Amino acid sequence: MHKLMIRTLLLLAFSALIASVPAHAQVAVGISVGFAPPAIPVYTQPVCPGDGYIWTPGYWAWDPDFDDYYWVPGTWVEPPEVGFLWTPGYWGWNGNAFVFYDGYWGPQVGFYGGIDYGFGYFGDGYVGGRWDHDHFFYNRAVSNVNVTVIHNVYNERVTNVRIDRVSYNGGRGGITARPTPEQQDFARQRHMAPVAGQTRQMQAARDNRDLRASVNHGKPPIAATARPGEFTGKVVKAKAAGAPYNRPSTRSAANARGNANMPAENKRSFNAREPAREQNHPNNVSGAERGAQSNRGRAPAENTRNAQLKQSQHEQQQQQKLAKQQQQERQMAQRQQVEERQQHQQQQQHAEEQRTRAVEQRHAQPTRQPQQRQEPQRQEPQKQEIERRQSSPPPAHPEHAEHSAPAERKPGGR
Repeated sequence: MHKLMIRTLLLLAFSALIASVPAHAQVAVGISVGFAPPAIPVYTQPVCPGDGYIWTPGYWAWDPDFDDYYWVPGTWVEPPEVGFLWTPGYWGWNGNAFVFYDGYWGPQVGFYGGIDYGFGYFGDGYVGGRWDHDHFFYNRAVSNVNVTVIHNVYNERVTNVRIDRVSYNGGRGGITARPTPEQQDFARQRHMAPVAGQTRQMQAARDNRDLRASVNHGKPPIAATARPGEFTGKVVKAKAAGAPYNRPSTRSAANARGNANMPAENKRSFNAREPAREQNHPNNVSGAERGAQSNRGRAPAENTRNAQLKQSQHEQQQQQKLAKQQQQERQMAQRQQVEERQQHQQQQQHAEEQRTRAVEQRHAQPTRQPQQRQEPQRQEPQKQEIERRQSSPPPAHPEHAEHSAPAERKPGGR
């Protein structure tokens, strides 16, 4: 029950922290790990499912319930807005532990630790495609698209020499890249949190035991999917692990790994504290001194436990209050995203209707013109016939001819 509460609070804090990103820089999620994540596995990119999707690469996430990394498969995702691109998240060493900097959507691709995720994300920017007004064009040299379905493509070859598949920045063996002033400026631009499909992909990966690093040893059975959450059917399996990986067997091994990754000055200060703890250890104190210390410390220890209990209750109340506030903020952010997405869809639908009407008008106009030209042609002979009849004199009737003829005079008559 206690673990479930911690997990819930962590998820709420994680979601609220991501939801607060829209106008701020890339932030570190409140998770720290003492040892580095596995390398990026070797896998292929699935075919893009349709026009408008953008590739989001796979990455290693952390599950505090199992103290283990797990692989979140790469997938194609529809961006929250036209013109937005994805900046992947990354693990970075902060001097004491590895922390995760979450990804975000924005008008530019920012800094993602210099990690070579592949498929256009080669450590700096994104070359798998680009926006041209309100259409996304795919680079066939990098992105896996079906040109019989998607026609807005181009071919721009990219030279990328991949040295290794390291998945973290800083620390021992990590990537040494640092953000440029331009990337720091990108981080201050308007951002949007991962869309619902990306969150669904992460949740499905977390619930899949086979995606844990301790189980797959850096070679996940599901490395990528065509759409978020589609973990059955045509999934892409990893061809190989990016590097040999064996999870530390105990927490002490994990802490030792973290201490080994520390810079020299941090390691010295960390080890300098050890003798003080050894001097006060009960095994280094005589029996009489130990009894005296026990009697002297009994009352303070009771007071300490009461104070800790009160502090724990106070912290629990504060956490519940914070969790409620974060849930409200998360719901508000989700509603805003849904409204923005609906508005964008309505705008696209309206534009599509306008284009359809314009095409129908262009096709209908030539058909009316021949009809208008043929109508005068049919009326012209009729008009000429009427004029001819009106202009010619009417034929004389026989009866009228007899009465109208002059009478013949007989000779000798009067």
